[in-house]
Amino acid sequence: MKPENIQVVATFYKFVSLPDFAQLQEPLLCYCQEQGIKGTILLAREGINGTIAGSRQAIDSVLNFLRSDPRLADLEPKESSADTPPFERMKVRLKSEIVTLGLPEVDPSQQVGIYVSPDEWNDLISDPEVIVIDTRNDYEVNIGSFAGAQNPQTQSFREFPDYVHQHLDPSQHKKVAMFCTGGIRCEKASSFMLAQGFAEVYHLKGGILKYLAEVPAEESLWKGECFVFDERVAVSHGLEEGSYELCLSCGRPIAEEDKASPKYEAGISCPYCFDSLTEEKRVRQQEKWRQLQLNRRD
Repeated sequence: MKPENIQVVATFYKFVSLPDFAQLQEPLLCYCQEQGIKGTILLAREGINGTIAGSRQAIDSVLNFLRSDPRLADLEPKESSADTPPFERMKVRLKSEIVTLGLPEVDPSQQVGIYVSPDEWNDLISDPEVIVIDTRNDYEVNIGSFAGAQNPQTQSFREFPDYVHQHLDPSQHKKVAMFCTGGIRCEKASSFMLAQGFAEVYHLKGGILKYLAEVPAEESLWKGECFVFDERVAVSHGLEEGSYELCLSCGRPIAEEDKASPKYEAGISCPYCFDSLTEEKRVRQQEKWRQLQLNRRD
């Protein structure tokens, strides 16, 4: 793979009031398409959230375009690379939230927890008085997390407030440290927990991705790989592409041992969705898989 063909993958978000977010959609989409960029950007009244991929020059052009809006001038992307394009097309979507908690009164632009840099994170989570929480969904936690972190076992971020109400108590849990993939979920989670009366709420600045990029593997407290929402599926230390593939039926990350299961059928099912797969969906998946194989031969 020639260096000029390597894709730069930029992930970014910012909570900021964008009352005109709907008017931003078309110009942003057109500009990204002109630069040959692919990926997804979400726009909402509360801000922007995106992951895009393209050449170095194209990524820089789009980031400069975004920063030309004074409200996004300090946008701080996290970057990694991919040998092949991790997205098939470019989408700019309008949403009610850029990360869905389902509580519109939670506003990270007004209050969030204490940011902790990757080089300070190990000391914080090694403190026995600190409860460490992985705010991601169960299938993400299962392929990698920080040693000793609690898994809320949520299927979606909307379930996080219920987890807090049922398992955490501001009078008992004085220090809470949270982390997520890129930091965005922790912004909302920390804002929510502060509103619930938790005194000291910390979150990993830049998320797991920044930690894996900056902390040497020999010093790391991270175990496993980190799920990412593109065709790389997962990354490891140094943001190297991981070992997982994606089940095309249910979207779960699957390891080599999963593919050894009798419930695994390429493009059709995996151990996580086999038992709930209806015959109708099986037929649909078989046709999708057939079309995909035909397209790969072309």
